[in-house]
Amino acid sequence: MSLSCFELGEQMLSVDDAREALMTLVEHPVGVEPIALSQAYGRRIASDIIAPINVPQHTNAAMDGIAMAWPSVQPHQTRWPIVGDAFAGQAFEGNVPSGQCVRITTGAPLPPGTDTVIMREQLIEQGVSVMIDAPDRVSQGQHVRQAGEDIAIGEIALEAGTRLDAACLGLIASLGYGEVWVFRRPKVAIFSTGNEVTPPGDALPSAGIYDTNRFTLIGLLSEQGAEVMDLGILPDDPTTIQNALASAAKQCDLVITSGGVSVGHADYTREALEALGQLAFWRVALRPGRPMACGWLGEARKPFVGLPGNPVAVMVTFSQFVVPLLQRLQGQTPSPPRRLTAIAQTPLKSRLKRTDFIRGIYSSNAQGVLQVRSTGAQGSGILTSMVAANCLIELGDHQESAQPGEAVCIQPLTRWQ
Repeated sequence: MSLSCFELGEQMLSVDDAREALMTLVEHPVGVEPIALSQAYGRRIASDIIAPINVPQHTNAAMDGIAMAWPSVQPHQTRWPIVGDAFAGQAFEGNVPSGQCVRITTGAPLPPGTDTVIMREQLIEQGVSVMIDAPDRVSQGQHVRQAGEDIAIGEIALEAGTRLDAACLGLIASLGYGEVWVFRRPKVAIFSTGNEVTPPGDALPSAGIYDTNRFTLIGLLSEQGAEVMDLGILPDDPTTIQNALASAAKQCDLVITSGGVSVGHADYTREALEALGQLAFWRVALRPGRPMACGWLGEARKPFVGLPGNPVAVMVTFSQFVVPLLQRLQGQTPSPPRRLTAIAQTPLKSRLKRTDFIRGIYSSNAQGVLQVRSTGAQGSGILTSMVAANCLIELGDHQESAQPGEAVCIQPLTRWQ
């Protein structure tokens, strides 16, 4: 059984142990709701989508041409009398006699008595019959889509928890569903604190800093389909901070901060969080990111995560810890980050007993082999490196370095569009 995050104290945790412990914060998932299919893009379905029909519903033509029962013996018949037409949405009535054919369009149900379609480009029309060019190139059953070959009636088309992209929406529509049950979007509260924190667009005081991480978190949460509750910038006032957090704990499913809540740092934010719930502080063996906090807030025990303060560390720890937490909130078994193997093009430095996430750029060479290089300087405040990166190079706690030509693990950065 996994240890609760509160049982781990301030010991140094591996990335995997920290991720597993963080999941214990979620006691139950968010609720579910019905939604029109046209509004379901990016949502996670709450139950399996079962096919109520075959897709395609009928065995049908994959090409324009003629349909007939192709004889299995040679020599093959070359002239075929036409006895009717079959169009998409207008089936041919009756059986097609042996030795005869019907004109057919793509998608039209295959008439009884036929099993093969010959495309129009292979036909020479002669009044009420057609000649087949190169009949030796025809094979029985060609250019025919079988009923249910995509999805058979009763099959699971999409499993619960699937996040709906454009292809999924089309698949659900093909089954006739106009509405689906989805998990409610997790509502996540975020805020910044500090009298020195300045909103972008305002003049920057000499001792001020622009509010960066709040906007990064808004983007990251939006990519994951969460609903953001933006508390803005809270001043260094304990009453204001505590009131804002108490309100957020009643309205949201998760609270996230960045910076200001770390081991040994006594500030107003930490005071307010401890007054409202239960907190634990960790050191995680990764770079960038090490100091983190977690806990519960309010009577409803809403989960809280305090991410590091450096901008790149926020993005890295979000991908490793908050993404699976959002999955858990939506009733899913958290999945590990997607990993691929690539060949290092540049020297990569790490340290034993620590996982390093190096911003990288991967590509495929002429032979189709993935290769990766560092973006350059790896300071945890260099946001331009995250803009340039399309992956994180993961050097695990057993790796001290990687040299050019060595295989390394990468995590592609997939940004939801």
